[in-house]
Amino acid sequence: MPLETQSDSFRATLQNAILNEAPDGILVVTRENTVASVNERFFTVWDIPCPASPLEALIGSSDTPILEAVLTRVRDADPFLDRIRTLYADPGLKDDCNIPLKDGRTLHRHSAALRSDDGHYMGRVWFFRDISDIVRSQQAREDSETRYATAFETTLDAIAITSVQDGVYLDVNQAFLDMSGYTRQELIGHSSLELSIWADPQDRQNFSQKLREKNARINFEARFCKKSGEIFWGMFSVSPMSFNGQPCLLSITRDVTEAKAAQDELASHRDRLEQLVAERTAELSRAKEAAEAASIAKTAFLANMSHEIRTPLNAITGMAHLIRRGGITSRQSGQLDKLENAGQHLLGIINAILELSKIEAGKLVLAETPLRIGQVLDTVLSMVLAAAQAKHLTLSSVTDELPPNLLGDPTALQQALLNYAANAVKFTEAGNVILRVRLQTEENDAALLRFEVEDSGIGIPAEAMPRLFTAFEQADNTLTRKYGGTGLGLAITRKLAERMGGAAGASSTPGQGSTFWFTARLKKGRQPLPIIPDSPPINPEIRLTQEFTGRRILLVEDEPINREIAENILAETGLSVETADDGEQAVALVRLNPYDLILMDVQMPTLDGLAATRLIRALPNGRQVPVIAMTANAYAEDRARCLAVGMDDFLTKPASPELLFATVLKWLEKADSERRAASKPGCESR
Repeated sequence: MPLETQSDSFRATLQNAILNEAPDGILVVTRENTVASVNERFFTVWDIPCPASPLEALIGSSDTPILEAVLTRVRDADPFLDRIRTLYADPGLKDDCNIPLKDGRTLHRHSAALRSDDGHYMGRVWFFRDISDIVRSQQAREDSETRYATAFETTLDAIAITSVQDGVYLDVNQAFLDMSGYTRQELIGHSSLELSIWADPQDRQNFSQKLREKNARINFEARFCKKSGEIFWGMFSVSPMSFNGQPCLLSITRDVTEAKAAQDELASHRDRLEQLVAERTAELSRAKEAAEAASIAKTAFLANMSHEIRTPLNAITGMAHLIRRGGITSRQSGQLDKLENAGQHLLGIINAILELSKIEAGKLVLAETPLRIGQVLDTVLSMVLAAAQAKHLTLSSVTDELPPNLLGDPTALQQALLNYAANAVKFTEAGNVILRVRLQTEENDAALLRFEVEDSGIGIPAEAMPRLFTAFEQADNTLTRKYGGTGLGLAITRKLAERMGGAAGASSTPGQGSTFWFTARLKKGRQPLPIIPDSPPINPEIRLTQEFTGRRILLVEDEPINREIAENILAETGLSVETADDGEQAVALVRLNPYDLILMDVQMPTLDGLAATRLIRALPNGRQVPVIAMTANAYAEDRARCLAVGMDDFLTKPASPELLFATVLKWLEKADSERRAASKPGCESR
């Protein structure tokens, strides 16, 4: 290859290398508007399609397609095109500008005329570079400076920038000028020492000492002197910073003169108040101790009253059951009915007093279990059915379509509704009693239900309405003699409704009837309740007699009459009942004999039921046997203590024979089920 040809090839290779490695997109256009050269970065910078064929194929072609593609990217196409035409028309014009694109980027454009050695115009070379990051950085810096300048000048706190070496003021804001009384010219270039701004030289020395010890933010309180000579207290914080390339201090000062004056005034009252507070604290302490003692005494009294009344009540109701089962005349049956009704009435009073006490003491814990509102209504109706039938009243219930996944405390709802329903039946001589449940509001996770009991009874005078829901109050206290009652039911319903996130109230017309209502906010569960088909109830006593005859039951009871009654009631079903007088005897019997179930009284001499259960659970024969607490104490904490020591269930005295049979049946069935599961191959006993 000739030397001249090799030289041309080298220059061409070098030219291409320079073009392709250049950081700019480069386009060279001849004076005839044809492409003389272009690199790949040009297409990348402009984000326009690069030809699939080699770029050399563009050489000599018109620049129009490239220009048209570029114009689709430019935000302001017309000014851009006008400038291009002007530059082509006048090769001597200089070109150096920024081009905003539609995609938000910014390109910098620089172009120059391309001339031959003799100065003849040959075309123009264009350089394009993406400077979006630089533009954004500059804009951010400008925004930051604007924000700083705005905050610096508009803040209410006095701000000053001083040099580290000599304390000369480099810059201050308007608030500093207002606070000090100096002009900007009087401050800039002068130091606080020179202007005697520190009112106390010792303060300045202390500040300088802190500054030398700690090269970080410093908070300092001192007295300062205005230009007028007025002294004021200032709280200022000082932080190191850089200003115009030199280390300096940024101080922010706030006038706290008024706050200091108020502090001094408060200090003058402190000694006097301390004595008053000490005296008041002593009084409150004595009052607190008295209140706590009264609360403890009240709780103890109610617990003892519950135990002392429920224990003989258990004997009364149990003995009445045994007498009735032994065969009696119709006259005796009527007498037993009165006896049992009186016992149930007395039990209702005790339960109401205890329930109100639990609510007021904050000891009522509401459950959140799946609810069947229809079942609650049916239970309430069944509980007042006999009284309604005796007066030939019509009972009915109406329920809106309710969410299927409500959660709440069915016992609390039942009790609140029963208080209304029992009153409605009591004070209605003829007509009907209607129970309603309405969906008042519904949310994603909860629903507000309104429960109503409407009657056609005697009604309530308007002047008596305000005191209806007060404990131990009735609309007319003289009604107590005719209808009976403690006046606690409505108070309990209102408090239960409030605990359930609702309220309670009533409306009435004398002689026409009343409507009592309460609302309850109930949460929603994740899944609706399964539909349970109706099935006839199975009598627990019959089940025990047919399927569990001979099962060994240990009855632990210290009260002889209650022990005799429970033993006789259980023995009627064919169960084999052994008895123990106290916990110590019970532990000894379990150590020697296996039992299918233990009924354990809680409050006993020698060794109570709780301690006995702990010892029984440590015995081989006592680890799995169901233990049912039987106690006259009805508080929630009593139940919790029983479950904590390992008892399985809880019966409150007096327990009806039906409830006793049902509870015994439940745990005997469960024990059998667990034994069968443990006996299957591959299973181990729990």
